[in-house]
Amino acid sequence: MSKLSHINSDGKANMVDVGDKPQQVRTAVASGFIQLEKETIRLINESLIKKGDVITIAEIAGIQAAKETSRLIPLCHPLQLTKVEVKATVKTNGVEVVSLTKCIGQTGVEMEALTAVNIALLTIYDMCKAVDKQMTMSNIKLISKEKI
Repeated sequence: MSKLSHINSDGKANMVDVGDKPQQVRTAVASGFIQLEKETIRLINESLIKKGDVITIAEIAGIQAAKETSRLIPLCHPLQLTKVEVKATVKTNGVEVVSLTKCIGQTGVEMEALTAVNIALLTIYDMCKAVDKQMTMSNIKLISKEKI
């Protein structure tokens, strides 16, 4: 098992120094799902959720969240994101959220992609909680990460 990079020799939390790493184009894709009742899906599709356009607001929330990742997760580096894309797609039993993050930097953008998915799903939850008491978020995962 490899050594944890965010723990120093004294066993204390440590923000990794990436200063010697080369600048590279880095991308990450993450996804997640929120299971919804059929009536909730109908209300979303017909724009009848009282809080507004669930899909658009969730996508915007995901984009905002990706940009705030280093403020939310203590040992993440602040990154200059060059692209954040969040797509929420209504399915027969819920909504799938997929995010893509990209930067030119010295560390990866997977935490930003995962944060975008989580906050988009939480936004859907918040917007639908008055009409659906059975919502379940699941399958939140990193699909890919790449550096060029």
